[in-house]
Amino acid sequence: MEFSVTIFGSGAAVPTRGRHCSSQMIIADGYKMLVDCGEGTQNQMFLYYKRLRQLNTIFISHLHGDHWFGLPGLLSSMHLGGRTEPLDVYGPQGLKKVLDSVFSVSGSAFQYELRIHEIAVNEPETIFENDKCKVTAFPLQHSVPTYGFIFEEAKPELNLKKNAREKYGLGDADCRNVKAGADFVMPNGTVIPNAEMTLPRRKARRYAYCCDTGYFDGLLDIVRQVDMLCLESTFDNKYSDLAAEKGHLTALQAAQIAKQSDVGQLLLTHFSARYKGGKIEVLVHEAKSVFENVVFAEDGKRYEIATRNSN
Repeated sequence: MEFSVTIFGSGAAVPTRGRHCSSQMIIADGYKMLVDCGEGTQNQMFLYYKRLRQLNTIFISHLHGDHWFGLPGLLSSMHLGGRTEPLDVYGPQGLKKVLDSVFSVSGSAFQYELRIHEIAVNEPETIFENDKCKVTAFPLQHSVPTYGFIFEEAKPELNLKKNAREKYGLGDADCRNVKAGADFVMPNGTVIPNAEMTLPRRKARRYAYCCDTGYFDGLLDIVRQVDMLCLESTFDNKYSDLAAEKGHLTALQAAQIAKQSDVGQLLLTHFSARYKGGKIEVLVHEAKSVFENVVFAEDGKRYEIATRNSN
């Protein structure tokens, strides 16, 4: 079952050549969720994904412009592209007001239902769940109300033991039922318990998105042992005072959080525009000096979220 993240924007504050503002798409077994929608997101989606109408749900972390200024244009393009199914958008308090204002003064009206859900949680809380995934929101530490999200895939399908199909005469429909957890009744009435035909179910994979935030102790427990942690790393440690002032992290701090939280893999993003071209290597070296399993977000790149114990 696919569980992946595709980066549409990995830059901080302003777009640069090669790095757009924050945005990424998580896919859980075909269900597509956009997280943040910085300026130019829809162009990135056309370039790297191409199917705006298939987007299912949107989550906005906070109302700094580099995380949502692309949203009005994206929503309008969905209307112009013929979307008719409802769209749910989750974000901080104030999101409905700003969107209503934009669409009111522009005279915009959509042929699909736009449903805005404003978040106001003081501790981790499930805000969305269906048969594909569950999304938990939690507060971060930034200069405006900001939320992180944990995306957890639905209970994974069971796998058949080797030769189970042949041993019990399972057809295609039988295999689907057994993988879903059902026992099997043989033609002679004998009931084969599910556990005799399947391997132990693996743990559901979890992906945590934290952007923007400064360091706080509670974050460690919230993201503990996730399979992949996406964490901002706006600056290198030379700018630690500036990071603290602005409510951001250095690459070193992000790696320390990953190590102390025992995560499977660290995906760093939200890079300051000062790190152009090869200058990103400063952040690479800093993070890897603490936590080895680090990848750096690249616009247009897709990352499979692997189970933590496979890393």
